[in-house]
Amino acid sequence: MTRRRGSAVPVAVALAIGLLVLLAGPLLLPDPDRADFAGLLAGPSAAHPLGTDQLGRDLLSRLLHGGRLTIGLSLFAVLLTGAVGVAVGMLAAVTGPFGRLVMRLVDVLAAIPVVLFGLLAAVVLGPGTGSLLVAVTAIAWTPFARQVYLLTLAEIGREYVTAARALGAGPVRVLGGHVARNLAPPLAAHACVRFASTLLTVSGLSFLGLGVQPPVAEWGAMVAEGREYLFTAPQVVLVPSAAVVLTAGIALWWGRRWDRVGAR
Repeated sequence: MTRRRGSAVPVAVALAIGLLVLLAGPLLLPDPDRADFAGLLAGPSAAHPLGTDQLGRDLLSRLLHGGRLTIGLSLFAVLLTGAVGVAVGMLAAVTGPFGRLVMRLVDVLAAIPVVLFGLLAAVVLGPGTGSLLVAVTAIAWTPFARQVYLLTLAEIGREYVTAARALGAGPVRVLGGHVARNLAPPLAAHACVRFASTLLTVSGLSFLGLGVQPPVAEWGAMVAEGREYLFTAPQVVLVPSAAVVLTAGIALWWGRRWDRVGAR
């Protein structure tokens, strides 16, 4: 057990440093929207550590600014959909036939592709951050609801729930004070997986032109803007693409760790 905690410390420190750089780094870097037509598609240098893009904008500055937006939108979407999904799943688990009917509706909604919601939101609201949030939150609560529903059904039949009820605990206290505590590890693991999926969706919709619009820095939009220069200046595509893959990979790694905690 001690060895596992110790092995997690360097990773936690690295994540803390990465978060600090993501939040404070843009304050020390050039304006991400400032063009320099004398330095188009320049390679890495002291002035521009990752080079510049097709408009001469500093790639590192745009990467960090874009990271705050991409990660921020993904985190907000996961927290919002997680809260809705947990509430729906728990209520469905304790309301009998009505809850089972609700879960059938959840199954239907879960079968609808997120990209379809992205297209509908873009048509109704127009491409932008608002339609992107609608696309990634409209049905993304359904996986949380299904998981919480099944986990809650399993937990409410356990002896500690029976004992809590015998001692006079009401449904709210049983669910919020006892059941929810045991659901935390698997929910944390699921949230990490959903964060990775949402991050890819946010970036993918922006890449397709349905989300964040240029010149705003966002990882998916950066890839879309630079794809024409993949062979002449690959950094404009590889840098934001690597950021998406690395961030999603870290989230999945943390999800596996939480899954092991829940298993123990």
